[in-house]
Amino acid sequence: MTPKKLKERRERILKLDRALKKLFPHATTELKFKTPWQFMVAVQLSAQCTDKQVNKITTNLFKKYKKLEDYLNTNPTEFEKHVHSCTYSFQKTRNILAAAKMLKKEFNGRLPKTLAELVRLPGVGRKTANVVLGEIYGISEGITVDTHVIRFVERFNLSDHKDPKKIEQDLMLLVPKKEWPHLTHRIIFYGRYVAPARVYDTTKDPLIKIYPKAGTRFRAS
Repeated sequence: MTPKKLKERRERILKLDRALKKLFPHATTELKFKTPWQFMVAVQLSAQCTDKQVNKITTNLFKKYKKLEDYLNTNPTEFEKHVHSCTYSFQKTRNILAAAKMLKKEFNGRLPKTLAELVRLPGVGRKTANVVLGEIYGISEGITVDTHVIRFVERFNLSDHKDPKKIEQDLMLLVPKKEWPHLTHRIIFYGRYVAPARVYDTTKDPLIKIYPKAGTRFRAS
């Protein structure tokens, strides 16, 4: 990113973020949970699955599996029956149950507080680790880059990259660290409730005024 682009994009994203704050002052996760471990489970289930569907699944799942020990003692086939309506249920079952065992064995049953430790858990990549750190511990080691963020970044010309890791690095240069935990939530709400990944009425989108070119860009390619 050239110094000129860095300056322009930094100014742009600060304006966009101010507008997002006004639109969604209380944006946060829509996943329902009561414990850090339940949040980890919900986040893993949410990969390529809507939060709404995950909440339907976990409503009953968390009644049966109330604490970490319940995951340690269950049969994988039995567990998968409760999450089968989620995408990739077999793989997610395997990862969640393996993560529970590692958590018990290596972390005394508590979610670690560093990205390096979290990504060691089965099924946990950088994106999931960032989500957990921000939501559970209020720690910012990076910015969560999901499909909403990728689409937002392309539409508003905030990076020259397509790769999520490189996009994250660019956003970390553009956005003040104190805003890292909140930015993704605001962008997700924007993508869900204002600017979906299809043609929509851009006259009702206040962010288009900040960067009019975004009015002609509807999808990440």
